Amino acid sequence: MIEIKGLTKKYGSFVALDHFELSIGDGVVCGFVGANGAGKSTIFSILATLLSPTAGDATIHGKSVTRDPAEIRKVIGYMPDFFGVYDQLKADEYLDFYGASYGIPAEKRKVLIPELLELVNLTDKRYEYVDLLSRGMKQRLCLARSLIHDPKVLILDEPASGLDPRARVEMRDILKHLKSMGKTILISSHILPELSEMCDEIVVIDRGKLIAHGHVESIQAQLQGDKRIKVKVVDQLDAARAFFEEDPFISGIELQEDKKEISFTYKGSDEEQVELLRKALLSNIPVYSLNVEEKDLEDVFMAITKGAYE
Repeated sequence: MIEIKGLTKKYGSFVALDHFELSIGDGVVCGFVGANGAGKSTIFSILATLLSPTAGDATIHGKSVTRDPAEIRKVIGYMPDFFGVYDQLKADEYLDFYGASYGIPAEKRKVLIPELLELVNLTDKRYEYVDLLSRGMKQRLCLARSLIHDPKVLILDEPASGLDPRARVEMRDILKHLKSMGKTILISSHILPELSEMCDEIVVIDRGKLIAHGHVESIQAQLQGDKRIKVKVVDQLDAARAFFEEDPFISGIELQEDKKEISFTYKGSDEEQVELLRKALLSNIPVYSLNVEEKDLEDVFMAITKGAYE
């Protein structure tokens, strides 16, 4: 669906985007992760045909962002990180204005607008003035606006920025529904753990360069390294410690006596981990639970970007 080839954007001597290359398939939800100034908004602005690249090109649904901007706008819905709303319009009037701008007939708009308001949970705000809506409601209204022409691709720049926890959950649920509809969705966010919940793939960008791209699980697995395992026992903590100290794959044993927990670094495979648990039970170690501490997306981001520039 999206092919990015050698995209570069320079402002004088400053390189905002540096020969960026990426392919994103149809129906994929792809999260862009990066610090402020990493280049996320620059990429999104170029894909939305709002910014011309210094070099390179990108195609969406087979159309070039540099040669066919009018065609690109027919297949994308763009939600910027900062957007304006028309305060003297009601919510349905706001959507009606944009529907007319896209050439959608009036009779079709009458049916479409209530459906979009229902999708973004704003049906009861249909006749409210936009300036009376909360920030979260304005965000959802802007999302509805980007869907008015039923685009194949959604480009959402920080859609959950500044939202309270409840509004973030509402936005996340809406995006999951759009994913189920087969939309190709690009999302940028600093809320890294939430991206891992809703995205199929993650792109890590830093200083205008592509640092990593892949499925969430595969990127996490690349950096997982040695596992940190916590074992909770019913009793016999000392006996459990003595048992685990004999295993050659285990190091860095720590005890929490009040919780009856033993934690350690484990270098063995998943199969060897299962065998370790089996041996513990056969040795009458009263294991209550065994948990592997996984790195979340924030850990992955910090590790990737640190490694790229050291």
